[in-house]
Amino acid sequence: MPQVMEFKLPDLGEGLTEAEIVRWLVAVGDVVAVDQPVVEVETAKAMVEVPCPYGGVVTARFGEEGTELPVGAPLITVAVGAGDVEAVEPEDSGSGNVLVGYGTDHSRTARRRRVRPGSAVPAAAAVAAPAPLAAPAPAVPAPAAPVVTGPVPVISPLVRKLARDHGIDLRALRGSGPEGLILRADVEAALRAPEPVAAAAPAPAPSASPAAAGERVPLKGLRGAVAEKLSRSRREIPDATCWVDADATELMAARAAMNAVGGPKISVLALLARICTAALAKYPELNSTVDLAANEIVRLPSVHLGFAAQTERGLVVPVVRDAQTRNPESLSAEFARLTELARTGKLSPADLTGGTFTLNNYGVFGVDGSTPIINHPEAAMLGVGRIVAKPWVHQGELAVRQVVQLSLTFDHRVCDGGTAGGFLRYVADCVESPAVLLRSL
Repeated sequence: MPQVMEFKLPDLGEGLTEAEIVRWLVAVGDVVAVDQPVVEVETAKAMVEVPCPYGGVVTARFGEEGTELPVGAPLITVAVGAGDVEAVEPEDSGSGNVLVGYGTDHSRTARRRRVRPGSAVPAAAAVAAPAPLAAPAPAVPAPAAPVVTGPVPVISPLVRKLARDHGIDLRALRGSGPEGLILRADVEAALRAPEPVAAAAPAPAPSASPAAAGERVPLKGLRGAVAEKLSRSRREIPDATCWVDADATELMAARAAMNAVGGPKISVLALLARICTAALAKYPELNSTVDLAANEIVRLPSVHLGFAAQTERGLVVPVVRDAQTRNPESLSAEFARLTELARTGKLSPADLTGGTFTLNNYGVFGVDGSTPIINHPEAAMLGVGRIVAKPWVHQGELAVRQVVQLSLTFDHRVCDGGTAGGFLRYVADCVESPAVLLRSL
């Protein structure tokens, strides 16, 4: 007799508590194999394909595309052991119970199969299948609803925080999730609901605020995660910025000479990254983080170098692991690999976390300078403007040189201005005379 198994949204790691359904990869009635991806979800960090640990017939899906679900909420139900179903032969075998992007390679396209006509599907599954296809309507506060006396059915701490910040009593809400689970949509619906007006109170005048009629874009997903991280950086980190103009003519000439001998091309970003790792070896205070709980500065042994990349989904910061062990050629290859994954939306959460220092090349946008916001919980970020021909005094004479502005934003708790200035001056010296870098190779 087939057994109906419920597959819930798994823990996606890195402290993520919810995800939005972007695209279903299976339909009710499809046959799935163990570890076959069944849905594509978007977290605050990346797009992730979620594989199902059960093989059998899909009998129900929970949530339409665009629905936000908390970790632990049901995703699908699968009838395991249903009779007379066509087997799905994956083109390669999975390791089982892992998320795509963390270990198993699920790059092949899963072949969708359905139950053969006349095959048996459990009666309970057949009854349950159609209902979850309709997305539940967001709940609004019901004035006559009884007050909940037991535990409030909320899983996500983000939902609790949203309600707390806006003074919403979760006990007065009816959840639209499975078994009455209160979702973010329920709290947002409560925020949109009109406030009760006393009978004697005059009707409020139409708001003249531009925000009332303006377009509203939900601050969630990647955009919301970026906003929260930058806000936290500003709240917690007493940052300061210093900057310097540098003559990058010799650096550009050195790059041209490297690329003239053949082999993989070396990028300017890779050369700047190699300079940064050498500078961090001289000034390790800037490759650190602050442990507020212990009231300690933690200096980190490895440089996991983040770099800012603008994508259609927004700003992401992929991380090059152990950058201090890589030469310019290896750095160029890793930058190219991660940039392509970012462009196609295939970065895993593991690719976007664990950075210790960030390199931000905003010169690609055609600007000279900026005051970067530190990528919390890191301690510093180097910003690089465009490299452009400018008048410059060179060897006592006015000349046209390739000039770049470098800016360093740093956490003033981990070091003083002398350390930050020393780091930035060393970077500028290496840019102006790449031979300086040879002393640290």
